[in-house]
Amino acid sequence: MIASLRPPRRLALMAAAALLAAACGAAAAADTYPAKPITIVVPFPAGGGTDVIFRAVQVRLQAELGVPVIIDNRAGAGGTVGTGYASKAAPDGYTLVAATTTTIASAQAVYPKLPYDPLADLAPVGTLGTTPFVLVVAPTLPAKNLADFIRDAKARPGTLNYGSIGNGTASHLAGELFKQRTGIEMTHIPYRGAAPAQTDLMAGQIQALFDNPTALAPQVRAGRMRALAISQPSAVFPELPSFEAAGIKDFKPELWYGLMAPAATPRPVVERLRSALDKALQDRNLRADMMAKGVSPASWSPEQFGQRVRADIALWGGIARSVNAKAD
Repeated sequence: MIASLRPPRRLALMAAAALLAAACGAAAAADTYPAKPITIVVPFPAGGGTDVIFRAVQVRLQAELGVPVIIDNRAGAGGTVGTGYASKAAPDGYTLVAATTTTIASAQAVYPKLPYDPLADLAPVGTLGTTPFVLVVAPTLPAKNLADFIRDAKARPGTLNYGSIGNGTASHLAGELFKQRTGIEMTHIPYRGAAPAQTDLMAGQIQALFDNPTALAPQVRAGRMRALAISQPSAVFPELPSFEAAGIKDFKPELWYGLMAPAATPRPVVERLRSALDKALQDRNLRADMMAKGVSPASWSPEQFGQRVRADIALWGGIARSVNAKAD
């Protein structure tokens, strides 16, 4: 029958048949998914913040999915190496990637040759949680609160230095956003990681630093640095005022942790993963563990996650481009 039709009509029917077969194949695959272990590529070293959070969720997630969930650490170039690797994996739901604000929202602006397109190559599955930023200052600085710090910075424009954990990192961009929101002038001093930045802050070589609560808590508790404000409430620093409460409007920077899959992953598979992640995050013990680590559990749908990605690409990418921030 098809052979007797005119070529355009025959080609259209063949294309429709191919699409139908592909859809049926995807549906069949989703019906049996998952049938083997699932790998989550964490694009950062073992023991780091992202790795710790995903390993906290790992046990509950594999209990919901009924198959082993394996963490594969593939670090390099600020998380872009592992993310690029995962973005090119087979879109079958068996290779996923731990996505973060830095690897997805700001990477395009700070890496000249990114091996993936965050919007075109990856599909949002869902989120695990968010972590805020804390502003800490050197113990030698006289400022006892945020208002003192801003007043001091404005009285001495350009004389205060703020550190970051690297050029183009969220720590750097949060500092630039803070400068924009407050109108103060500070000099950026980039470091290669949190440890050397903290060391120089405690020694008074730099005067301020933005980082996550968990990384800073031990030094603050020991009196080696002073915390002034936090962007969102955190169980790690329940006593700290928010920047907004201290009068800084539209300054609520936060990092998020999410799960993404290669872009062509069938929708039913994405929904299965999202459902399992959502159920895992309802576990009370897991939620308590995450909050103790400075992460507020948050389960966004793929649509909500996608909207947040696009908004943060505009926000963080815009800040990075405005100061010509480039990764080291």
